[in-house]
Amino acid sequence: MSRSMTRLRLPPAIAAACLLPLLGGCNMVVLDPAGDVAQQQGDLVVISTLLMLIIIVPVMALTGYFAWKYRAANETATYKPDWDHSTQLELAIWAIPLLIIICLGAVTWVGTHLLDPYRPLARTAPGQAVTEKDKPLEVQAVALNWKWLFIYPEQGIATVNELAVPEGRPLKFRISSSSVMNSFYVPAMAGQIYAMPGMETKLHAVFNETGRFTGFSANYSGAGFSNMRFGVRSLSPQDFAQWTARARSQGQTLNRATYLKLERPSEKEPVRHYARVEPDLFDRIVNLCAEPGKMCMHDMMAIDARGGMGLAGLHNVRQLSYDKHAARGTGDTASDRYIAENCTNPELLGESLKRIEDRVIDLSSLTGAGLPRPGGPRFVARKTSPQPSRKPSELSQAGTTDPVS
Repeated sequence: MSRSMTRLRLPPAIAAACLLPLLGGCNMVVLDPAGDVAQQQGDLVVISTLLMLIIIVPVMALTGYFAWKYRAANETATYKPDWDHSTQLELAIWAIPLLIIICLGAVTWVGTHLLDPYRPLARTAPGQAVTEKDKPLEVQAVALNWKWLFIYPEQGIATVNELAVPEGRPLKFRISSSSVMNSFYVPAMAGQIYAMPGMETKLHAVFNETGRFTGFSANYSGAGFSNMRFGVRSLSPQDFAQWTARARSQGQTLNRATYLKLERPSEKEPVRHYARVEPDLFDRIVNLCAEPGKMCMHDMMAIDARGGMGLAGLHNVRQLSYDKHAARGTGDTASDRYIAENCTNPELLGESLKRIEDRVIDLSSLTGAGLPRPGGPRFVARKTSPQPSRKPSELSQAGTTDPVS
């Protein structure tokens, strides 16, 4: 009998033993990261879990205890058919969870604000406060289909699918996307931050130890999403300087033309370096105007703030295709229109922007669908001296700049 029972129990035990090697592919990088921000986030997860277990563990234990004690076969169990209330039990059932929820809310509220990704770092490690001398390293990250572009404005270089940073130095990431929403995530460094086209998100982080790590997109973005990974290298300051020097000595220039080729959808792109980067390229990517002849969003918003372009806005447009990659140079059928370009005079534009800045916008009036609050002014205007009008002859004498694209 015992042999047969042993034989019946052996296969599940063997199956469980065979599954154990699969755990070798797991790691504890989220709870054992290499950066102080990620470590604080991991501690917040652990503390929150332990607080919740104070409720979950007793409930599960008491459920099993009552099921065993009051089983049908236990005829010695106390039976009170008229019992329906206990003040002490009610206090325990409601007061303890309420106190835990208060503690959980306080911990997560404080932790969430202290670990706000937009908030500059106050420390790089426990007991190591950030001083004015600790200048953050700015890295501009752009999610492309299906690869990552990293621009280092301070060093004047750029990389594809490789992120190298110095150990112990605060990092400031400016993140955007060229097409669809993605997610920038390096588990060993900090939590994930969304990358969205037409806007910029931020992340402040730090690496506290050297090594090689992995970053990826944590948001599905199409066919090549699974290969949208990049290597992360945390280097000593000396090694980072050498890495920067090597990047400057090899590779080509990343200008708008090169970027437009790089922007095309591709998978499993090899690591490449760019020795030089066109100024303001990241700003053009964020403002969706990397393509020559296309007006930037901030220029469009400036025109809207001035009340529009007048008659010039009726014809100064181009056709826009929803498939931008197929439309460039192919002559595909277009659909909607977008403003192509506008010749502007920097002096006049500066005066217009100054007049706009002089008006204080009352944000409290933006209620509902952006309608002004009843009885309240939409703008609170400051007293400014009237600006003299310019004649067309004066405009032609002042000259124009290159088209704002």
